[in-house]
Amino acid sequence: MTADSEDKPNEKEQDQAAVATEAAAPVARKPASRAKRAAKPKVADPLDAPLFDSAGERQGEVRLPKVIFAEKLNTPVMHQAYVRQVANARQGTASTKTRATVSGGGAKPYRQKGTGRARHGSTREPSMKGGGVVFGPHPRSYAQRMPKQMRRLALRSALSQKAVEGRVRVIDGFAIEEPRTSVAVGLMDAIGFDDTTLVVLPAPNFVVSRSFENLPGIKIILARNLNIRDLFTHTYLLLAKDCLELLEENFSKPQRPKAGREDHDEHDHGGQLPE
Repeated sequence: MTADSEDKPNEKEQDQAAVATEAAAPVARKPASRAKRAAKPKVADPLDAPLFDSAGERQGEVRLPKVIFAEKLNTPVMHQAYVRQVANARQGTASTKTRATVSGGGAKPYRQKGTGRARHGSTREPSMKGGGVVFGPHPRSYAQRMPKQMRRLALRSALSQKAVEGRVRVIDGFAIEEPRTSVAVGLMDAIGFDDTTLVVLPAPNFVVSRSFENLPGIKIILARNLNIRDLFTHTYLLLAKDCLELLEENFSKPQRPKAGREDHDEHDHGGQLPE
């Protein structure tokens, strides 16, 4: 036997080593996968929104109403509500005059025969300069109707989507004594807004409105006037803490009253209760 043959392992030993490696591989992977699953961070609850004070300091979190911010996403209803609002904003005042409403044109421009030209009876025909318009626009209404419950469903879906994306902030109040744009800018920077923001107030506030109205990308709106278009066109939502109850009162899903047990008993016994 040569030295080279002694250094090389036998084929039987190679097969045994391969089998041992394959058997040990799954055992080595199991602890790693368990550790990976254990280290996976928990998903934050979208109903827990950051709470800030009047100076923009973080004060923990506040629980958003589940009946408003936990609605299942309904994209078709949101699209229908948005199209309806945009259509209702159209004035529909575009108007044109037909040959019957254009002034002039009472006399025949030239005789019927003998000129070699086409026959015409009025200078206000659509084919003539200064004539009427054939199929031009006329005043009309672009209004679309949509049930109230569908509009509220669309609004709850949009608010829930904002909460899932983590773009809802709640402020305890606005301590602004005089209208100052610089104070509003400092508050927005302290909270951390880097894009368009919709500020929702529970009631009209002249000082707050005057402080924010000169900021580009910021809009002030009342809680009762919250709409789907403003939610779509603004990235962040800043809610006054007092608005949470108003949103729950105005836009929550109505609960149908359930028939009581006594009503069923009267119906079963012909309107008379058993003695």
